[in-house]
Amino acid sequence: MSEYVIKMPDIGEGIVEAELVAWHVQVGDLVREDQALADVMTDKASVEIPSPVAGRVVALGAELGAMLRVGSELVRIDTQAGSSADPVAMVAPAAPAASSAPAAVSLPAASPHQTVAAGSAAAPVALASAPSLQQPAPTLATTGALRPIASPSVRRRAWELGLDLAEVPGSGPAGRIMQSDLDAAAVRRPVATKAPTAPARTSVAITPSAPPSMPRGPTTQDDAVQRIPVIGLRRRIAMQMQEAKRRIPHFAYVEEVDVTELEGLRAQLNAAHAASRGKLTLLPFIVRAIVRALPDFPQINARFDDEKGVIERHSAVHLGIATQTDTGLLVPVMRHAQVLDLWACAAELARLAEAARGGHITRDEMSGGTLTLTSLGALGGIVTTPIINQPEVGIVGINRIVPRLALRNGGVVERQVMNLSSSFDHRVVDGMDAARFIQAVRAALEQPATLFIE
Repeated sequence: MSEYVIKMPDIGEGIVEAELVAWHVQVGDLVREDQALADVMTDKASVEIPSPVAGRVVALGAELGAMLRVGSELVRIDTQAGSSADPVAMVAPAAPAASSAPAAVSLPAASPHQTVAAGSAAAPVALASAPSLQQPAPTLATTGALRPIASPSVRRRAWELGLDLAEVPGSGPAGRIMQSDLDAAAVRRPVATKAPTAPARTSVAITPSAPPSMPRGPTTQDDAVQRIPVIGLRRRIAMQMQEAKRRIPHFAYVEEVDVTELEGLRAQLNAAHAASRGKLTLLPFIVRAIVRALPDFPQINARFDDEKGVIERHSAVHLGIATQTDTGLLVPVMRHAQVLDLWACAAELARLAEAARGGHITRDEMSGGTLTLTSLGALGGIVTTPIINQPEVGIVGINRIVPRLALRNGGVVERQVMNLSSSFDHRVVDGMDAARFIQAVRAALEQPATLFIE
């Protein structure tokens, strides 16, 4: 046996370690050259590690969730196994000698998104588990089909849904499998149902002393426990939130905003320009109100390096947009938001959201924010207390719009009202300055014509 040790590569940008978030192979699997072995994550960017050689996997270097330094062992591969004329047959154990059984059985290859459970060892496959000795199920290895094209986030979600990517048709370029394809496959997947039991036959003779049947109480099988390792993006989100709450003395400020006129203006602009310039949501107006207010409050459009004791105030507004994705919360950054008009802002918001949810957001698009805007949309509640995205010093949250009765000119009228829920770093931003900043944003939203006055 000739072993080839594949080490954690240097993936650039000064990265010295990365987290192992997914295995695409198991011990005993045959791999092709350039076949994906594992996914690693660095600063919310997932990287696929391919195999430089062909052969059989003899050892995996780490468990999921482990932090791998550059140069540490990732996989050991027996390169001599790759020269076999029948690579599929090598994965399965030989069949016992029998006149009615073939000499070897070709079992289906492991799905590319299957992973090895922590602490488990590879076990030989019993012949009894094969669905058919005469006609093994076709696989990627036996049919010669190419490996499905999908991003690491799609592969991860497919694994969580229990879907085989080889059976999911892709709607993207060159057959690339998208998140929407997984949704469709999950809907099409048949749900196993319990077969109806035959009705009990009634006996002619009934014993009067027989106790009536009582419903059984809950058993231990009713309490299924699912253990989910906190790894990958979810672990990074947890660490970031924990560190932000531990190191930043948050204080919250909530203000009510009457957006009746703003909603009227938005409806007029959409009626006139939606067909040619795109439909406007509320977010571009709020972005414009924020960027117009920030020049008077430079201490809020800032980043604080508390280890060095340095505050960086920015003249440009690089606004982080909190975006919920299938893999967790991401915050892509809208750069130079102060120079974008309403429609350019709307287009950039849509582009960043699609890139984040599609799993192709870049590292540059995820870094360098100076303030964050977050919204739960229709689920925005009345008040929220958002956590600051360290090292920024502030975050503004949008709550849902609700109809309220208000007094206007001695009469009661219905108004559209929402709350702005904000949090600030009290080491950098004083309470008075935070209140004045939110009041400036409020004034611009309640008198939307001022958003366009230079």
